[in-house]
Amino acid sequence: MSSLRILTPTLLAGILGLIIGCSPESATVSATAPAVVMGNPITGAGLPNPAPDVTPNWGKLPEGRKWGTSAGIEIDPKDGNIWAYERCGGGALQDEQTNCDTNPVDPIFKFDRNTGDVLANFGKGIMVTPHGISVDREGNVWVTDFAGNAAGTKGHQVHKFSPDGKLLMSLGTAGKPGSGPDQFNQPNDVIVADDGSIFVADGHSGQGMTTNEAMEKGLASGATARIIKFSPDGTRIKEWGKIGVRHGEFRTPHALAFDSNGRLWVVDRGNHRLEIFDQQGTYIESRYMYGRISGLFIKDRMVYAIDSESSPTGHVNWRNGVRIGPEDEDRITAFIPPFEREDRVYQGAAGEGVAVDADGNVYAAEGPNSLKWAGGAFTKYSVR
Repeated sequence: MSSLRILTPTLLAGILGLIIGCSPESATVSATAPAVVMGNPITGAGLPNPAPDVTPNWGKLPEGRKWGTSAGIEIDPKDGNIWAYERCGGGALQDEQTNCDTNPVDPIFKFDRNTGDVLANFGKGIMVTPHGISVDREGNVWVTDFAGNAAGTKGHQVHKFSPDGKLLMSLGTAGKPGSGPDQFNQPNDVIVADDGSIFVADGHSGQGMTTNEAMEKGLASGATARIIKFSPDGTRIKEWGKIGVRHGEFRTPHALAFDSNGRLWVVDRGNHRLEIFDQQGTYIESRYMYGRISGLFIKDRMVYAIDSESSPTGHVNWRNGVRIGPEDEDRITAFIPPFEREDRVYQGAAGEGVAVDADGNVYAAEGPNSLKWAGGAFTKYSVR
C-alpha cells in the first residue's frame, strides 16, 4: 500500500510529461533544440544532403585547353570567389606524362563563384604538379608543387603569389626532394595563420605503407610525413611528425585547416583520421568518422571533409563523398554523395579538395579517381 502511494505521483508525473510533450507549445520548444540526426556515417544513408543541386564540369576553361586533375580549391577571404588549380591537362589515370612542366600553361585560376567565369589565371612555367592551395588574409595565393620534373630543376616547393600572379616567395630547393632543412619531399598542402606563420604538410608516400615493415623501409629511405612551421618571412621554425600510426605521426598528411579556435587540423589520409594540434605542434585530439580523407574545410564551426580514396580494396564499405559534422564532436550530421562508379561498387567517386562559400554552396576539386566521372576538374554542389 505504501509502495503504491510512493509510485503514484511518479506515474502521474510521467503521464503529465507525455501530455505536455504532445502539446503545441512543446513542439515549438523542440523545434529550436539541437536536432540529433540519425543516419549511417559510413554509407551516408539517412543523412541529409545540404547542397543537393549538382553542377559537374563547373568553371570555364580557356579555349583550346582540356581539364586536368586537381586536389585544391579555396575561397578568397576578401570577395568570396573561388581559387583553384588544374594540372595543365594532366594527372588523369590514363595520362601520367602530361604535367605543368611538359605542358606549360597557367594552372592557377580564380573563378567567379556565381558564374564560373575566369577572373584570374597565372602560374605558367613555375610548377610541375600543383597539389595544395590556400589564400592568406591579404589575398595572397599559396600553392605546393609536390612532384619534380625529369631535369631536376622544378618541383618539391611551396610558392606564394600575389593576387595578380606575381611570384613573391618560394620555399624549398627546386627539383631536389629530401628531408634536409631547406627541402621538401612531396609537399601536400600549405596554410597561413593569422599571425603570418606558414605551415606545410610534407610527404605523400606513407599512405601506401600498410605494414610495419613497409613503414620501417619508408623511414629508412628518407620518406617524410611531417608538418613544418615557418615564420612569415620563410624562416624555418620547427617540424613534427614522421611515418607511423601514433598520434603526431602520419601516413600522408594530405591537407590542412584551422578551426574557430586557431587549432591546426591535419588530414592523416593513410590512418583514416583527422589529427588536431595547437600551432606549436602539441597534439590535442582526433576525429575518426570522416573516412579516408583527402580534403578539409572548416566554416562556421562545421567540418567538411571529402573522401576520394575509400575503395573496395583500400577502405571497404566507406562511401566516397563529403561528410559534414560539428567542429567540437566526432559526429556526422550530413553527407553529400559521390558520382557513381561501377568498379567502386557502392562507394562511388568524389573529389580530393573541398571548399564552402558564403551561401553554403560546396565545391569539389576532382582528382585522378573522379575526374572521368565528374566530367571536369571542379564540381559545384548548390543549396536550394
